[in-house]
Order: sequence, then C-alpha cells, then structure tokens
Amino acid sequence: MPRRKKTTLVRSIAPDPKYKSVLVAKFINRVMRDGKKTIAQKIVYGAMDYLAEKTKLPALEAFEKAIENIKPPLEVRSRRVGGATYQVPVEVRPERQIALTFRWLVTLSQKRKGHSMAEKLGAELFDAYNNTGSCVKKKEDTIKMAEANRAFAHYRW
Repeated sequence: MPRRKKTTLVRSIAPDPKYKSVLVAKFINRVMRDGKKTIAQKIVYGAMDYLAEKTKLPALEAFEKAIENIKPPLEVRSRRVGGATYQVPVEVRPERQIALTFRWLVTLSQKRKGHSMAEKLGAELFDAYNNTGSCVKKKEDTIKMAEANRAFAHYRW
C-alpha cells in the first residue's frame, strides 16, 4: 500500500469457462483452497446447478440475484477519538461489498449441515435468493449495527 499516490493498477480477472462471467470467476477464486482451482470450479458449478434446479431460472441470473440480496450497503468501522473507540457507520465500496458477500457465503455455507460443499453452497445461495438464511441475516445485522451507531457518523473520515 503506497503512502503517497493512489494505485491505478487494477488486476483483471479472466471470466470463468462455463458462464463467461467475471463474478463467477471471482467466486471460484474465493472458494479455492491450496491452489486447487478445478475442485473449486466443481463446487461452484455444482452449487449453481443446484440453484438453477431449485429456482427454475438460468443459473447465472439466479446467482446474481442472490449476490445482490447479500451485498451490505453500510458497515461500521472502528475509529479512535480522544481515547475512546467509536463504531462509525460508513458506506461500503462496491468491490468490498462483493468481497464481503463472497466471504460470508463461503464461511457460512461451511458451517451448514449437509453432504457436500456444493450442496451446502447451493442451499446457501438458494436461501440468499429467497432473502432468507444466514448470509442475509448477517447483512441485516451489519445494517442494524450501522443504524444503531448513526450518532457517531460525524466521526467519519
């Protein structure tokens, strides 16, 4: 992280082979562990097939709707002012919204009960599509926390 100038370099990610979507490619990279991309692709594609089967819509369309339902518009950041630490509500940048969404999806679907990771991830995506489930609850908790600390919004930097 440079101290003087803002970086202008943004790495481009190649779209995934099946759906030709950069969003799906980023999600595959988030699911991937120890560099095993083919396993991550099988998991994500299995989850998207499960989602398409449940929703009766094209997989990519249902996936994008589920992601849109999880994205948090607000979050709180700790800010230290005069010896006290305040939880200051801030708006979330679009790149961070996607990063938080993917992180929540992967961690919360790992905690689910189920057979395979593809099924657990598919079930979590289906819940997100229907605006239910643990990811949507996590988003709502984040928004509630930001709303509760709205009094400290003037500490925004």
